[in-house]
Amino acid sequence: MAEQQRTVHIKIKIGNVEAEISCQPDQLKAAVENFISALESKEIASTPSSLPLGSSPESTPHKKVFVSDLVKGFWSEGWFSTARNLSEVHTELSRRGYNYDRTAIAHTLVDLVREGLLTRQGMKGHYNYIQKKPPTSLLLSA
Repeated sequence: MAEQQRTVHIKIKIGNVEAEISCQPDQLKAAVENFISALESKEIASTPSSLPLGSSPESTPHKKVFVSDLVKGFWSEGWFSTARNLSEVHTELSRRGYNYDRTAIAHTLVDLVREGLLTRQGMKGHYNYIQKKPPTSLLLSA
């Protein structure tokens, strides 16, 4: 009877997908197998590296995508010609099919400020980011 009352709690991470599973000990194998098969059927265990902005992650070969590459892509398409805050960048990444931690996005934005691509305005915790210099493609078309 005590065996039926026990619950097993595990965390499992495959690629960029993490899950927490709580179940009875005799259900653990099936729960993990269900998680893995769900990943395989959705093909979300890894993400594409050079995904054209505007296309979906499911439509391209799978490779790792870095948040810095995606945010630099926003800059290169002129998305930062309007001041954007962290929340807007996070929302846009999610809209395009990428779910990154806000901390990782914030670090990337700071790196782009250091590189001189973006500048930030406002006070600590409430920054807006805007392009400091336009992308080369925008310079050529002007």
